[in-house]
Amino acid sequence: MFLERFIQYIKFEKRYSPHTVTAYRADLEQFMAFLTAGTPADHPSEITHHDIRNWIVSLMDDKLAARSVNRKVATLRKYFRFLLQEGVIEINPAAKVNTPKIPKTLPVVVEDVKLTQMLDSDDIFTIDFKGTRDKLVIELLFGTGMRLAELLGIKEADINAHEQTIKVLGKRNKERIIPVNKELSLLLKEYITLKKNENFDNKSLRLIVTDKGADAYPKLIYLIVQKYLSYISTQSKKSPHVLRHTFATTLLNNGADLNSIKELLGHANLSATQIYTHNSVERLKSIYKLAHPKA
Repeated sequence: MFLERFIQYIKFEKRYSPHTVTAYRADLEQFMAFLTAGTPADHPSEITHHDIRNWIVSLMDDKLAARSVNRKVATLRKYFRFLLQEGVIEINPAAKVNTPKIPKTLPVVVEDVKLTQMLDSDDIFTIDFKGTRDKLVIELLFGTGMRLAELLGIKEADINAHEQTIKVLGKRNKERIIPVNKELSLLLKEYITLKKNENFDNKSLRLIVTDKGADAYPKLIYLIVQKYLSYISTQSKKSPHVLRHTFATTLLNNGADLNSIKELLGHANLSATQIYTHNSVERLKSIYKLAHPKA
């Protein structure tokens, strides 16, 4: 009962995305199942910080990554904060629970020069609908830094060919306008023409569609990205987010300021964007070691 009230709250009042709502529900149901396996609580007020700590230990024993554990604990904190506001409980048992430290890792990127050469090549992408669509997917992710969910959500009506911009719906249903370069604008026009010529039975309003004209889905985009990044990179991680990281790092390396990158990425605060400065520092270190006699 309380869980469903919380789900309705984040879905309709907070307007979280369907993906986020699903993740919150899964986390809470997993925690409730853990409690039921032990000594079940009849009421949320009976849940203690010891229960949450035991759950964390259980998750760590199952080799769950620290980042994933912290996300689940964040879900609990938000849930119990909601119950506190509703007067269901008097103390938030998750408030003072310590979470595992997350090891610092640099964003994974690919070499922008190799990526640009691949996109400019005449031998990689076929000139039919499928090849043009695949190229557009890579160009959009690398050329705008948009998220996977944002890419899948783009409609043809969101493209302003005259202004050379695309409107995307980001996290928390926040809209933002992303500029596109002239080359990408021409590719968009070419793709839309090819898409219309396919005469799909399914007239999807989405920009990116499958070979049969249905709305594109996450797995399809992953497969496209993995296929083409394999031409230029041997690293194991080849995902849409790698192209987002590459977009941000490339801008920073070429003199863009952090606030501008923050706006383009749709970050809520600057701290999320600052992680890309570490990549630039590491790049400078490598250049120094190669170029300076005292390095």
